[in-house]
Amino acid sequence: MKITRIEPILADGGHRLFVFVKVYTDQDGLVGWGEASLEGKPRAVAGCIEDMESMILGEDPRRVEHCWQILYRSGFWRLGVIGLSALSGIDQALWDIKGKELGRPVYELLGGKVRDCVRMYTHFGGSTPEAMAEEALSKKEKGWTAVKTVPVPLTRMLDGPAVLKEAEAGLRAVREALGDETDILLDLHGRLTPQMAIQYGKCFETYNPFCLEEPSQAENPAAMARISRALKTPIATGERLFTRWGFREVLEQEAASLLQPDTCHAGGISETRRIGAMGEVYYAGLAPHNPYGPVSTAACVHVDLAAPNFVIQEMVDPDVAPEAM
Repeated sequence: MKITRIEPILADGGHRLFVFVKVYTDQDGLVGWGEASLEGKPRAVAGCIEDMESMILGEDPRRVEHCWQILYRSGFWRLGVIGLSALSGIDQALWDIKGKELGRPVYELLGGKVRDCVRMYTHFGGSTPEAMAEEALSKKEKGWTAVKTVPVPLTRMLDGPAVLKEAEAGLRAVREALGDETDILLDLHGRLTPQMAIQYGKCFETYNPFCLEEPSQAENPAAMARISRALKTPIATGERLFTRWGFREVLEQEAASLLQPDTCHAGGISETRRIGAMGEVYYAGLAPHNPYGPVSTAACVHVDLAAPNFVIQEMVDPDVAPEAM
């Protein structure tokens, strides 16, 4: 079997352009699908997919690792987010082909299931504590057992008590509305300095958040490790890190205990599974990042089913209209 064509497909998702990847083979009707969606740069990713086509044209798509290594190592320049998104989408599509050809789900090829279901969380918002509580409660009523929000207002490098009290009021209202049976994940989007992240984190501890995601940028793991040591709440990071090499220092510095690689950016199914396995050594959990489309979600779930240290999976609420996101 040989790869005969690789096609990027741009799809209007309302709030963004999704980038899908279709890998064709010389076996009649056998194609693989992947997703390489990247906000703000969909056409750049599509162009990179086209550039990569010639690198593995004629290769056996079932040799997933061999193709991954060609795409990652053949160029002189190491890949950034655009190149790794292209590689990730192709990798997903190759796993899809391999599973279809063997008649087995991809999680079986990754070692088999270690669980029968995957816990999901979704997002909520709100501009006031009352609105936040109302929207969070609406998610609980639909059956979500975990929800995530961005709780912090605009914050300077060093700020006073007003912003802290504003953020705490929102989280207090949400916790009172949900009770203790629903987990609340807090995403700080890398917006804070370590000194402000610690202050916010201490304010939030009373309300038992599930985790603090990206309390500061992950590019300086030592700074994030300061936050982790200062707080009781587990730190999560990884949506803007790539490959196992990008996660190495985070783990060595004990900067985070919940890893969030993205199957659309970090290196596909192959690398997300490897990052999860590396995290096991440091007793870190796996919670793949996934605010994208259905192919990305499916790719994540296959990894989740096979990863022993999987914790929770991000998913966009399918009932939310794209224009509302």
